[in-house]
Amino acid sequence: MARSLETLQKQYNSAAAPGKGPGSGRGPMAATNSFTGKPADTKKTMLRIFSYVAKYWKRLILVFMFMALSTGAMLAGSYLLRPIINHIADTATPAGERVAYLGRMLLVLIGVYVVGIGGTYLQSRLMIGISRTAIQNIRNDLFTRLERLPLRFHDNQTTGELMSRFTNDVDNIGLMMDQSLMSMLSGIINLVGTLVMMVVTNIWLTLITLVFIPIFIACSRFIISKSRRYYSAQQAALGAANGYIEEFVAGQKVVKVFNHEADCIEEFSLLNGDLRGKQMKAMFFGGIMGPIMGNMSQVSYALTAGIGGALCALGRFDVGGLAIFVNYSRQFARPVNEISQQMATVFSALAGAERVFAIMDMEPEAAHDKNTATPARLDGHVILDDVTFGYVPGKTVLKHISLYARPGQKIAFVGSTGAGKTTITNLLNRFYDIDEGKITIDGIDIQDLPRDFLRQNIAMVLQDTHLFTGTVMENIRYGRLDATDEEVIAAAKMASADSFIRRLEKGYDTVIEGDGANLSQGQRQLLNIARAAISHAPILVLDEATSSVDTRTERHIEEGMDHLMQNRTTFVIAHRLSTVRNANAIMVLENGQIIERGDHDDLLALKGRYYELYTGKSELT
Repeated sequence: MARSLETLQKQYNSAAAPGKGPGSGRGPMAATNSFTGKPADTKKTMLRIFSYVAKYWKRLILVFMFMALSTGAMLAGSYLLRPIINHIADTATPAGERVAYLGRMLLVLIGVYVVGIGGTYLQSRLMIGISRTAIQNIRNDLFTRLERLPLRFHDNQTTGELMSRFTNDVDNIGLMMDQSLMSMLSGIINLVGTLVMMVVTNIWLTLITLVFIPIFIACSRFIISKSRRYYSAQQAALGAANGYIEEFVAGQKVVKVFNHEADCIEEFSLLNGDLRGKQMKAMFFGGIMGPIMGNMSQVSYALTAGIGGALCALGRFDVGGLAIFVNYSRQFARPVNEISQQMATVFSALAGAERVFAIMDMEPEAAHDKNTATPARLDGHVILDDVTFGYVPGKTVLKHISLYARPGQKIAFVGSTGAGKTTITNLLNRFYDIDEGKITIDGIDIQDLPRDFLRQNIAMVLQDTHLFTGTVMENIRYGRLDATDEEVIAAAKMASADSFIRRLEKGYDTVIEGDGANLSQGQRQLLNIARAAISHAPILVLDEATSSVDTRTERHIEEGMDHLMQNRTTFVIAHRLSTVRNANAIMVLENGQIIERGDHDDLLALKGRYYELYTGKSELT
């Protein structure tokens, strides 16, 4: 059965809320606007966008100078029409003299407009450079913040929704900087300059034009108040649609296996229809600004021309002055129209900017919480002392867990799904911080260790593999970037991956694309194990590391892993109990508690939960 639109919007247009964890579902964004209503603070958002541009104030000064030069040339060219028209209309002057004067003035006009064109060209080149650099900085800041956010955030995010912020939202900001910002700045300079020239030309006709400004402002405020809300909702709907597309394109095999194509089409139609409706409202209110302002400016123009013509007929105004004033009247309305036509772009940019800055404002994961000395190296003596933890306040996942592991020991965790096995390894890496108790390595509280140093000393092989676009050699070397080719090959041999790698078209230089789509699941996992093998980390975590390989390959891996585990503290999570028989200690977890512990023989002798699992009298679920 297809989900409702409200359910889809909550699931595909939200960020992780504090307290969420794996398996807990997505929650509404905690410290940010959910973008379903009015933008949080338009003024603050606009100032923050400008802060990225203001860094290049020297170039901005040049932009203003060239804008002023371009506007001045345009105004001067218009004003020169006044003496030209008056001179030509003066029938007392001989025709030949009038033609000669016209020729000289045309050359002056050409020179003035060439200067104006040059100023426009230079201001455009400079502004595009500033805006593109600013957008580059915004993307860098967004990506940097994403990399520094805790795993709690990424556990509850759809890739498509995040990509929408990188693409649609940031691109809308860039479009505003490229087009709207320059049009608005140029329009303001043009308005001020034109108003000055209108006052110089005729103060009374200027007052008639100024009467319409309050009307322009009132109309603009009304339309802007409507448009801001709809453009924010549009960006949120776009993010939800992108999140849905990304998830279901990636999961097409699952969709087809369970025959859910029709449900997917129906759900996407709901999201797409919602996006269409919000886009229509946003585009309507963003689009009517230009026509309304244009018609009002025509009324102002007609009224000014009519009254100016009457003044000329009464001998109170010259024809040349009326011609240039009417031209100025048009020029005065043009920036207003141009700015109003750019409002759709501005609204989209502001809505997108709020979504981008919402991510940037999230609290990053602190690299080092305390100013304590970092040891030169760790040996891997791990102790969990009465550890209690829950992803969500009030819902405990681990309850009073205590254990120790010495270098060279292999500690296994077994138990039902959801018992807390993977959670223990998440806490060891400080992907999440414990609520109670203490975890120490070599006697040092892990909260006193910088996170990057801690994680450099822990190598992980997860059940879910992930390979990056690049060669096989580069993917294995990801475990230790300074490793030589010989060390990479040695790690591959240790993980029993060397033989299949050499059968690839280009061996270790074969390019992996699409997260290893051209490899089997087992081959991807072998590369994942080789990546951990090349690390010099004293602590090794294997989370169902061999679950994706066949029994024969598993035996080869275990032989290599025996070498890998030497002098390392190893934590193993496994559903195949045969893989943990040689563990120094086996921890049996149920409901977040260790209910049995000991080696394989000891636990069988107890004839408890482990005995039931091993003999098949009970199943891991």
